[in-house]
Amino acid sequence: QAFFCLLLCIPWGSSCPRSCQCTERAGAKAVLCSSRHLEEIPKDIPRDAVFLKLDANSITRIPSNAFRHLSHLEEIDLSRNAIEKIDRAAFKGVAAGLRTLDLSSNHIRSIPKEALLALNAKLRLANNPWHCECALQEVLWEARLDPDSVQDITCHTAPQEEYVGKPLLQVLDAGVNFCSVRQRTMDVAMFIAMFGWFAMVIVYVICYVRHNREDACRHGDYLKSLPGTQAHA
Repeated sequence: QAFFCLLLCIPWGSSCPRSCQCTERAGAKAVLCSSRHLEEIPKDIPRDAVFLKLDANSITRIPSNAFRHLSHLEEIDLSRNAIEKIDRAAFKGVAAGLRTLDLSSNHIRSIPKEALLALNAKLRLANNPWHCECALQEVLWEARLDPDSVQDITCHTAPQEEYVGKPLLQVLDAGVNFCSVRQRTMDVAMFIAMFGWFAMVIVYVICYVRHNREDACRHGDYLKSLPGTQAHA
């Protein structure tokens, strides 16, 4: 009984990752993992963590459910990493209470809008090699961006060369709509597909009529070759 009581009393959720430092900040747990040469997000972050600093590491990806067990998180700092890929469910489980998410100064070119639009957190997305497209435009329109860093969201690549190197907000203010460009492209693709289907139907009808005509001619020749038919003639 004493053994089981001891197990229940151990604060399993309060252990600290070996490569990090855990402190108290205003009565809330802060997990500091800055500049620790991490290549992935630690899996043993305490469940009661409120502030999580993972900046200045070598993290390349945020996988699905990376923070799912950390329902108390309010701030996540992932700036100055090498992040290239963010999964759609990367921040699942922390959407409700998260107040700040810093993804600035990474290698992010695109991001699934589903990963961010469910968040109420203030986002920092500056200084990434963004590919300006419809998904990024929707994030800019619908997500809660940090106003101090929004001007640093710059088009590293874009559908048209004239937008490269310009702040995305400036491009959108000029009347550019990347989503309408995608819609036009989809419309053209749909038109081509419908035209191809229609052409196949026409070819099929022509072949069907020609085949029936040939069968009718052969049947007529056969009837003419019968003896009774020749006598009647």
